Amino acid sequence: MGKERGPSEPDGDKIEAIDLKKALEERYLAYALSTIMHRALPDVRDGLKPVHRRIMHAMRLLRLSPDQGFAKCARIVGEVMGKFHPHGDQSIYDALVRLAQSFSVRYPLVDGQGNFGNIDGDNPAAMRYTEARMTEVATALLEGITEDAVDFRPTYNEEDEEPVVLPGAFPNLLANGSSGIAVGMATSIPPHNAAELCDAALYLIEHPQAGVPELMTFVQGPDFPTGGIVVDSRDSILESYETGRGGFRVRARYSVEDQGRGTWQVVVTEIPYQVQKAKLVEKIAELLLARKLPLLEDVRDESAEDIRLVLVPKSRSVDPSLLMESLFKLTDLESRFPLNMNVLSRGRVPNVLSLKAVLQEWLEHRKEVLVRRSRHRLGEIEKRLEILGGYLIAYLNIDEVIRIIREEDEPKKVMMARWDLTDVQAEAILNMRLRALRKLEEFEIRKEFDGLTKEKQQIESLLASDAKQWQTVGWQIQKARRDFGPEQNPQLGRRRTTFAEAPDHDLTDIHHAMIEKEPITVVVSNKGWLRALKGHLSDLSTLAFKEGDGLKLAFPAQTTDRILICTTGGKFYTIGADRLPGGRGHGEPIRIIVDMENDQDILTAFVHDPARKLLLVSHQGHGFIVPEGEVAANTRKGKQVMNVKAPDETHICVAVPDAHDHIALVGDNRKMLVFPFRDDRRADDRIPEMTRGKGVRLQRYKDGGLLDAKTFVLADGLTWQDSSGRTFTRTADDLAEWRSVRATAGRMVPKGFPRSGKFG
Repeated sequence: MGKERGPSEPDGDKIEAIDLKKALEERYLAYALSTIMHRALPDVRDGLKPVHRRIMHAMRLLRLSPDQGFAKCARIVGEVMGKFHPHGDQSIYDALVRLAQSFSVRYPLVDGQGNFGNIDGDNPAAMRYTEARMTEVATALLEGITEDAVDFRPTYNEEDEEPVVLPGAFPNLLANGSSGIAVGMATSIPPHNAAELCDAALYLIEHPQAGVPELMTFVQGPDFPTGGIVVDSRDSILESYETGRGGFRVRARYSVEDQGRGTWQVVVTEIPYQVQKAKLVEKIAELLLARKLPLLEDVRDESAEDIRLVLVPKSRSVDPSLLMESLFKLTDLESRFPLNMNVLSRGRVPNVLSLKAVLQEWLEHRKEVLVRRSRHRLGEIEKRLEILGGYLIAYLNIDEVIRIIREEDEPKKVMMARWDLTDVQAEAILNMRLRALRKLEEFEIRKEFDGLTKEKQQIESLLASDAKQWQTVGWQIQKARRDFGPEQNPQLGRRRTTFAEAPDHDLTDIHHAMIEKEPITVVVSNKGWLRALKGHLSDLSTLAFKEGDGLKLAFPAQTTDRILICTTGGKFYTIGADRLPGGRGHGEPIRIIVDMENDQDILTAFVHDPARKLLLVSHQGHGFIVPEGEVAANTRKGKQVMNVKAPDETHICVAVPDAHDHIALVGDNRKMLVFPFRDDRRADDRIPEMTRGKGVRLQRYKDGGLLDAKTFVLADGLTWQDSSGRTFTRTADDLAEWRSVRATAGRMVPKGFPRSGKFG
C-alpha cells in the first residue's frame, strides 16, 4: 500500500484550471479532423481512404501481384493491422472484401478466391478461409511507387513508412466511387466508366478551359456495377456534375417475356446499385400479402450467377409498364443514389468539387508523379553514367589499372589521382570481376553508356517542357484507357448503366395499380363519422349509429377512388377510399383522418371526378364555379377553395353537367330566382369560373339566406319533388315570371312547390 500524505505535506498533484468550452472545442476538433482526414473522406488523387491505401500497400509488399499466387486474407489483414492500420481486424477485412466484390466495386482492386459474399447480402467466409491478390487496376494505382513518385510518412508506431497517396495511374475516385460519413460532412460518389473518364481527361488536357457541358459529351453519367437505367434528365445530371451535389434515380432493367397464348411475364435482369436482391424479393412478397400490388400474381427468384427475378401478372390484360410503375413506386426496384463529391482536395482540404475540378486535380497529380519519377530516373542514370565512365577509363588503361592494383598499397587513391576519378568510380573499378575484363564487355558498356546518355537528354528535355509533360501524361492515360476500355477488355470496360426518360403515366392509373379494386359503399354520419362497407348496398336501413347520430349520406365507390369532402368552411379534403375505416363498428371521426377545424361540419362528400365542374354557393348567396380537378388536396390540411367568414358558410356544393345552362335558387324567404349561367347580352352577369375566392352574388336577400339551388337545362324545364314523391315540371314559358338577371331577389315560389323549400 502507498504511504498516506499527512495534512502538512504538500500536494504532489498539480491541478490546473482550464476553460471547459475551449477544451471541448479543441478535443472535438481534433476528433473531427482525425475522422475526416484518416477515415471517412477519400483523397481526390487516388480515390482511396487510408484503410484501402494501406491494404494496397501491404499487398504490394507481400508481392501479391496479378501474375503471382494468392495469399490468405488473414495474412494480409495481419500485415495491415500490425504495420499500418491500428484498428480492428474485422473492419480491415470488411474493406478488403468490398474491394473484391464485383457488384460493389465497378473495377475491383482485389482478386478474391473463395466466398466473398453475394448480392443477396450473405456474409463472406472468415478471413482464414479466403485468399486474395491484386488486380491489374490495383497495379496501375501503384505504378511507380518505388520511383519516388509520392511522399511517404512514418507509420503509427514509427517503425516503418507508408505512402501518403498512391501514384494513381487509374481514375479511381470517379471510376469506383466512394461513400463515407465524417463529422459534420459526408461523401457519396457513384461509380463511372473508366474509358469515358480517360476520354474526358484527354479532352481537358487539350482544352483546359472546357466546362462541364463539354466534358459530359464523354462522361454521360454514372456507370453502376449492377447496371440499371438512370431516368434523370440531362439537365438534372449536368447540374449535379457542375455543383458536385445532386442525385440519380436508378431503375431496374426488365424485359417482357412472351409465354404464348397471350400470356407473358416480366423478367428483371438488373437491379439498382447497393440493393440486396434477397431483401428486394422479400419486400415484394410482403406487399403481395398485404394486397398492395393488385396487378401482380407472384414473384420468383430464378437467379443463378446472373440476376433473374420473374414477376407474374394477375391477368394477361394487365399493362406491363403500369405493373412496373407500381413496383417502382413501392419497392427498391427504383432507388436514388445521392451525389456529394466531398473529397480531400490535394490530400488536405475537404471540399465539394465539380466533375471538372476532380479531373483537373487528378491530372495535376499525374503530372507531379511524372515529374518526380523522371527526376528519380535522371538521378539513377547519372549515377550509372558515373560508374560507366569509370569503367571506360579502366578499359582504356586496363594494363595500368591491373599493375596499380597489384603493386600499390592504396590503389584507390592512386587511380583517383592518376585519372581524376571519383570515389564511386574508383570503388566500382576495384569491385569489377575478372570475367568483366573481356573485350565484349567493353562494347556492351559503351552501348549502355550511349543509350543512357540519350535517355538522359530526353528526360532533361521532358523536365524543361510543360507541353511535353502533358503530352506524356496524355500518353499514359491513353494506355490506361486501352487496358481497361471496352476494346481490349469488353467484359470489364463496356458501359453497364444506360439512360432513358421515365415513362409518362397518369398518376391516377399508377394509384389504381397499387390498390386492389373492390366495390364499397361510403357512409357519412351527421356527426362526421366515416366508414366504408364492402359491396354496393341498396338497403341502408340496417346501419347502426352512435346514440344521437344518424345517416347523413351514402354513395357507392371503388377502393381505387378518391373521396372529396367539402366542409361548411369552404375547405376540401381528399381521402383515398382504401384508407377509409372498415364497416365494422361506427367507423372513425373525420377529424382523426384529416385536420378539420372544430367549427366546421361536413357539407357533402362524393367520388372525385377531375373532368367535372362544381358549383359552390354560400348561405348569403355568393357563388362561383370551380373545376373539380382544382379542389383535390394532397395533404391532411386540405385545400381552401371558397372564402367565407362567419356567420356565413358554404351551403351548396353540386356538380354542374356541361349541358346545364340555367340555375334556380330558393331563399329562406321562399323567393325563387332563375337565370342563365352566362348571358351573352350582359357579360357581367355570368357566374365566374375560378379556383378560389368568394364568388359573386347570385341572389339578394332582405332577411335570411339561401335555402337550395339547382342547375338544369332550360329547354327541358325545371323539376322538383314534393313530400309525397310526386314530380312537377315547369317549362321555360312557365318560368318566365321567375327568370331574371343575377343578383336580384326573385319572386315567390310557384304553386305546388314543396313546403320544405327544397327541390327534392
